[in-house]
This record gives sequence, structure tokens and C-alpha cells, in this order.
Amino acid sequence: MPASVKSIIEKTTIAAPGAFNAASALLIEKAGFDCVYISGAGLSNSSGVPDAGVLSLEEVLNLSSYIIKAVKIPAIVDVDTGFGGPAEVKKTAEAFERLGAGAIQIEDQEFPKRCGHLPGKTVIPAEEFIQKIKTATGARKSKDFLIIARTDARAVEGLDGAIRRANMYIEAGADIIFPEALESKDEFARFAREVEAPLMANMTEFGKTPYMTLYDFRNMGYSIVLFPMTCFRIAMKSMEDALVELNRNGTQKGLLERMQSRQEFYELIRYFDYR
Repeated sequence: MPASVKSIIEKTTIAAPGAFNAASALLIEKAGFDCVYISGAGLSNSSGVPDAGVLSLEEVLNLSSYIIKAVKIPAIVDVDTGFGGPAEVKKTAEAFERLGAGAIQIEDQEFPKRCGHLPGKTVIPAEEFIQKIKTATGARKSKDFLIIARTDARAVEGLDGAIRRANMYIEAGADIIFPEALESKDEFARFAREVEAPLMANMTEFGKTPYMTLYDFRNMGYSIVLFPMTCFRIAMKSMEDALVELNRNGTQKGLLERMQSRQEFYELIRYFDYR
């Protein structure tokens, strides 16, 4: 049986790169990572829509299913605001545990949500989000299926508000706390000192958080560090550059050394096992 997210983070701090489809998840597993993150932004953006809660529960379930079934490492799934109130959160938790996810991450933004590093976010009352946490934890069948509570309150209520909410969310039963879009190393350090729970951090690019390493976060006491869009952004830029060159030269011959070969890809997807 594959290791659970819970058992992995009890031993060490882990990096969780974001996968936007099953093939990218296979690369993450091949590279030796212990966990894959199914980013809401990754699924949305790769579907050609913004990270604004556009995809339905059924769409996120379907897209996530290909990733979860493709790899043996556990997956953390971003379910945004839980697709509605407590009844929808219950349905969401049950569906993703049944699917085989290792954890779901739910946030305290109002719907429709915004990317966590953009301005203009709003959050629901803490008491309302606590009901979502209690519903999610009450719906699960195994405590190895983790409920991660993300708070976006730093941008709305300041760091003090984010810390206050985080401690309320722990009391409500959240397994891991995820403070989104903190703005300095000092803020992350203070948050870790004042919130006694496993913590998850987001090391996204081009956001409000300065660039820090996995080892920086480990030293501050964080359990999981997300790199949610790194693979997606690298892939998009590489494809954009390749298409410019193909359009200019009328041939892909100059691109061959930048490609994964047919053989390499077949080995990744275990093509010959199917034959």
C-alpha cells in the first residue's frame, strides 16, 4: 500500500510539485518526489479557464482521477472553497476519499474565489469555515485522509487575523494549516511559532511570497512546501518558444534535442506493459 501523506510528513518536510495532468504527475513521481499536488490553478489553467472556481466538482473529480490513478505516490487535491456550503463539502470529501486522494485542501475565501496571490480577495466568517472543516472531517472514513485548511486572511485581516483563524481551524479539527500569501520570511516564522500544527506553505512564482527554499521552510517547522505551477509554467514557455521556432523555420528538426524522445515517453507511461 502506498505511503499516506500523514506518514510521510511525520518523518520529514516534503516538496509537493503541482501536476496539471497524469503525464506531468508521472514525471513528478519519476523525479523522486514523495507527493503530488493537484493544483486548482493547474487544472483550471490547463483547461483554458482562470483559477476562479470555474470548474465544477464533477470536472475536478474527473481530471484528478487520471492523476491519482497514474501514480503510486499520494496526491493532495485543491478543492478551492469546497464547491458550496456544508452539504457540498461533505459530498466533496466523500468523493475524493473514495477516489483515493491522500488529502484535500479547502480555503476560507468567498465564492467565486480568486488566485491567492491576487488583490481583491474576500474571506467568509471564520465560524462559517469552521462548519466546513467539521463537515469534511466528519465525512471521512479514515483519519489517513487529511483535511487541509487554507486561510487567505493575511490579505484581508492581516497576519494577526490569519493566525487567529488558523488556531480556530485547528480546534475545529483541521489536520494541516495552510497560510496563503504571507509576505516575508519573518511572517512565516512567526506563523509557525504561534500555530501549533503541521503547516503547509505555497512557494509559487510571481506572487507575494519571496523565494525561499525547502530547507528554509524545514528550518521554520513547515511540513509541506507546494510548487503548484512550476511545471505548468515551464511547459507553457517551452511550447510557446517551440511554436515560434516551428512557425519561423517550417521544421521541427532544430527542436529535437529539446524533446523527450518517443522511447523515453513510452517508458514513462509504461507503454510496453499495455502491449
